[in-house]
Amino acid sequence: MPASLIHIALIVRDYDEAIAFYTERMGFTLVEDSDQPDQGKRWVLIAPPGGGTLLLLARAATPAQAARIGDQTAGRVFLFLRTDDIWRDYHAWRARGVAVVREPQRMAYGVVAVFADLYGNRWDLIEYAPDHPLARW
Repeated sequence: MPASLIHIALIVRDYDEAIAFYTERMGFTLVEDSDQPDQGKRWVLIAPPGGGTLLLLARAATPAQAARIGDQTAGRVFLFLRTDDIWRDYHAWRARGVAVVREPQRMAYGVVAVFADLYGNRWDLIEYAPDHPLARW
């Protein structure tokens, strides 16, 4: 059976503030928001514009989890979002108040900008060069 990465868990402080940020500022789509009363949590999935792997917004349930909010990868870029038009998305995100960590830069593989989400997690926004293998992936 072929396998694919379908969800990535992202630890958040509050479901509703995270849903608002990702949908209103970053243009994600809320795919599912189901109450899980027996577990005291919600199952919240959001999709990036254009589809792809979904993010599971997982509210921190312990002090150890709460300590990792915004720092799931020890300050490294955590998530990588491919775009077909970096300037469109860069300007839209800035206009909606998404924090820019590094302005767009041309690299050998394309153009990349670094943003931070509402918790400080770093994201690469990448437009791959047309001849790069990931431009067609």
